[in-house]
Amino acid sequence: MDLLVLGGTLFLGRHIVEDALRRDWRVTLFNRGQHNPDLFPGVERITGDRDGGLDGLTGRAWDAVVDTSGYVPRVVAASARLLARSVGHYAFVSTVSVYADFRREGMGEAAPVGVLDDDSVETVDDATYGPLKALCEGEVERALPGRALIVRPGLIVGPHDPSDRFTYWPLRVAGGGEVLAPGAPDGPVQVIDARDLAAWVLDMAAGGRVGVFNAVGPDVRLTLGEVLDTCREVSGSDARFTWVPEDFVLEQGLRPWADLPLWLPRGSGEYVGLDTVSNAAAVAAGLRFRPLAETARDTLAWACGRPRTALRVGITRERERELLNAWRAASYPI
Repeated sequence: MDLLVLGGTLFLGRHIVEDALRRDWRVTLFNRGQHNPDLFPGVERITGDRDGGLDGLTGRAWDAVVDTSGYVPRVVAASARLLARSVGHYAFVSTVSVYADFRREGMGEAAPVGVLDDDSVETVDDATYGPLKALCEGEVERALPGRALIVRPGLIVGPHDPSDRFTYWPLRVAGGGEVLAPGAPDGPVQVIDARDLAAWVLDMAAGGRVGVFNAVGPDVRLTLGEVLDTCREVSGSDARFTWVPEDFVLEQGLRPWADLPLWLPRGSGEYVGLDTVSNAAAVAAGLRFRPLAETARDTLAWACGRPRTALRVGITRERERELLNAWRAASYPI
């Protein structure tokens, strides 16, 4: 199998390449060479820019392409149209953020997607990210009708995750002591290990499978309490969790997903569907999930082995102590 990966040196793309090489596939990377340029020394690498620098892809042919780096419809359209003549199958990694409204639980792939007032917008931010990805999906499907796989993951986690949105918890819980836990322990969480997602995308590409799939996990209901308990079990720490109601957390100015990852406020109803997206179609198509303990253990080992740097998300231990003291004072005023 000859595989082209657009990207291939960051997180999901990295795991896709590693899995493809384990399958003895012939892999070609196309990227700007700006991230991890020393990875995969034996793999063919075409250096180029998706925005106007696709010349290196002309005159070539591959069985399949996996696009892990498309965010702007105009740019995605250019690569999809060019590769329509060069590949048999196009897998585009999108996101569940394409959906317009998360006030409904159990959304399937037919749920309405977000739209932009101005389709020419190319600035990617919290407001435009999902609608832009939805437009990118459309460009791929138009360029390769009947040959496109649209993958909509939720939160992708595991080793080499640059966002730290899951990594914060294994590291913090391993540190032990009293841990501020936001909301309630039964709050739903959906995460998918990048290695499971990579394996499934390649299986789908090898089988020529097409369509739109919510690639979220796991295949059973998972809660934030279970995530934290699992982190404690794999680290063997003495962490004890103090669950602080979401109203108090919000009053303290903490940002969901940023200051306290994996947590979203449920009271307003605005986000009740975000961690309950249906993955029935993907599971029926072969998506499988490793135990959460394996993901937490491997993420912790990777995080402890990398250079010490500040996490991109989360709160400091000092800030955590301040918040816990404030919560106790509010709960038991003198």
